[in-house]
Amino acid sequence: MDPFDHDAPFALNRDFEFAAELWYWRGPAPFHFVTVPEDASAEIRGMAPLVSYGWGVIPVSARIGETEWETSLFPKDGGYALPVKDAVRAAEDLADGDLVSVELTVRPAPGWERPGPAARST
Repeated sequence: MDPFDHDAPFALNRDFEFAAELWYWRGPAPFHFVTVPEDASAEIRGMAPLVSYGWGVIPVSARIGETEWETSLFPKDGGYALPVKDAVRAAEDLADGDLVSVELTVRPAPGWERPGPAARST
């Protein structure tokens, strides 16, 4: 099936659920992350050309516990890392090394438009 076939089902939102350890990155802009598992990362990598808005980042909605936020996955070591804001960590009482359950929805970048028929001709 051609992914750009206008008669075909074409949903770019994709949900994932997983548990992973919260870790701290001490880079120039310190932040906390959760690593997306390899199987989910592989599927997201396949969607990347359709949903990324550049630099390899992937727009997502994320939820840990009762806290939901909008962010972008960052490419890391062949997979993806989910940034976890300080406000999320505080609201859910999370610390480095905690195992967290994550609900993640990959979504098209803001302003994304479904490719038209011209995109199908190669």
